This record gives sequence, C-alpha cells and structure tokens, in this order.
Amino acid sequence: MSDSAAPHIPVLIDEVLDALAITPGEIHVDGTFGAGGYSSAMARAGARVFAFDRDPDAIREGQAVADAHQITLIPGEFSRMAELLAERGIEKLSGITLDIGVSSMQLDRAERGFSFQSDGPLTMTMSQDGMSAADFLNTASEEEIANVIYRYGDEPKSRRVARAIVEARPLERTGQLAAVVRKALGHKPHDKKDPATRTFQAIRIHVNRELEELELALEAAEALLEEGGRLAIVTFHSLEDRIVKQFLRNRSGGDSGGSRHMPERAAGPQPTFAKPAKAVKAGEAELARNPRARSATLRAAIRTSAPAHQSLRSARS
Repeated sequence: MSDSAAPHIPVLIDEVLDALAITPGEIHVDGTFGAGGYSSAMARAGARVFAFDRDPDAIREGQAVADAHQITLIPGEFSRMAELLAERGIEKLSGITLDIGVSSMQLDRAERGFSFQSDGPLTMTMSQDGMSAADFLNTASEEEIANVIYRYGDEPKSRRVARAIVEARPLERTGQLAAVVRKALGHKPHDKKDPATRTFQAIRIHVNRELEELELALEAAEALLEEGGRLAIVTFHSLEDRIVKQFLRNRSGGDSGGSRHMPERAAGPQPTFAKPAKAVKAGEAELARNPRARSATLRAAIRTSAPAHQSLRSARS
C-alpha cells in the first residue's frame, strides 16, 4: 500500500502538522496508524515515529508503509502507549497525535460489520476479538441496550429501538439490525439521514469502549509528553470532542477560576497544558476533496513543566 493508494485520507493533515511543529529527530507517536497518512507525514517532517493500531488488518497491511518511512508500528490500543513504549525504552515524547473513531478502511469493508451500507456479519470489533456487536445485542437486557443507544447515539427513541431489537433476536447480520431499526423508527426512503446511523454508532462505541480508551489515552499523553511537547487530537463527533475539550480545559486551569456567582476554588495541581488554541475545522477546499472532514474537529495544546495530575481513574478506585 503506497501513500497515494491509501484508502483513508487523513483529515486536517496540514493543521495537525502545524500543531505538532516537528523538529527533525524528535520522537512522536501516532496513536491511530490506520493507513499511515499521519505517520508518513510526520516521518517526512523528520520525526522518529512510533505508531499504534489495535486493528490487526491495519498492522498487517501497513507494514510496508511503516518500513518505507522507518516507522515503528506497534499492535495495541493507544490507551496502553506508556506501557508499550516503555518496553521499547521510550519514556518521553515531543508530540502525540490521535485520530479518534472508526476508519474508512473499517467502514468500507462489509466483513468488518461496521456499516449498514452493505450486509455483513454483526461484529464491529476494531481489535477483531472480544465481545462483538451480536454478542452484546443478543444477550444484554432491553434496558441496557436502550441506555447504550441513548448515551452513545443520542437516539431519542432508544427504548423503542431496544424493544424491537430484543423482539427480533437473534441478530447476526448488519442488514438485519438496520432493517429492525428502520422499521422501529418508521424509515422513509426520502429521509436525508438513515435512522440506523445513531444506533450503529452507539453500539460500535460501546463494543470497542471508545470513550474509555480516549480518556485513558489523554492521561497517558499527559504523562508522556515532555515540557513543550505537543498534543493534537482529531475527533469526529460531539461525545469525543467534549471529552477532549473538558480534559484540556481542566488540565490548563480553565476550571479553577471563580465568578461573582461561585467562589474561587482552592488551589489544585498546576496546569499541565498551556491554554489550548481555538478548535480547528476543515476549510472549504478540504471539504470539497474529502467530505469525511466535515465533522472533524482538531484540538491541540502544549505541555507545561508541571507534573502530571493523578489519574482520574486511580482517584475513583
């Protein structure tokens, strides 16, 4: 697979490279290798790149790209980057970039079960192991299914959809699930957006623990970035973007100030990131050549010298 033949077009690539401000010889991480678009561009800018992907297809098919650009390709979740880098003697980084969500490579392959555009097995697993979408839908309670669809898909009729899913079990194919959702929601052929979209998104996020993975990756990035290190994250829907926005606001001291309505909070840990720049969206030229960029949002920030905060997950336990 060559750069030009890669099926995935990296969105906001120029803006990501600007945010990373790579100096030749620096060590950078691409947390979501995919087809290698970001990693290759980072390597061409002079970075020594360590790239992660939990999808075995991406690892296998991307090895030629990695070899061509001297990229170290690591199988595994980006939430485990600190552990996996430590095994290779890497403790600090100059930059980290994450492209969150499902890739075009995964969506375009019916056998992966991510899309309702063509029929395939109801799997949706990025790592191709563990609980599949079919496992979840065929064993979970109606209430649990409804909660997942509402929380991760923002589906206002989640209970109706969940009831229809339980009544139609067992479900084994994406086409089956799409038909059940459309019937439950009264799909009309002229509708601009397929009503199955929200349910498929919600189930995918749940099965792959995508939001938990993102939270862990943000904490790992805070611990790994050296002073002056750059973090660049591209998200594709509001749930992901909200997590990134709130993390950077918290870690840059944006939550510590008071107002005339609320007293100022007690001094806490020092900000680990400088105040982030304004979020970036794709311009018209990029949208014309890559419609996928329409929902993309880039948030970037620079690491300060302050020690990493205590892990939120450790604090809860």
